[in-house]
Amino acid sequence: METAARIQTVIRLPEELLLKAKYKARQDNMSFNAYVEHVLEMAVRPVIPKLPKDFKISPSVEALSGIIPAPTKEELEADDRLAYIWNKGL
Repeated sequence: METAARIQTVIRLPEELLLKAKYKARQDNMSFNAYVEHVLEMAVRPVIPKLPKDFKISPSVEALSGIIPAPTKEELEADDRLAYIWNKGL
């Protein structure tokens, strides 16, 4: 996670939740701040389901392969999910 441009904020939490979060942060060898940032990052991340290895692409989607521009090498290296789908035959 990027360390530049941090903004300090204050939130109110139930004491029990705060203690549980601090405990979990210690278990994960993280500071409380890093743990909260990690949990928030996971909460706002878009959910893209993982495809099974035997996933079959439908003919209608495969027909789009001539319309969709090929991703660049950099895009494929930066996104494992895109690389997986692209290498399945799209």
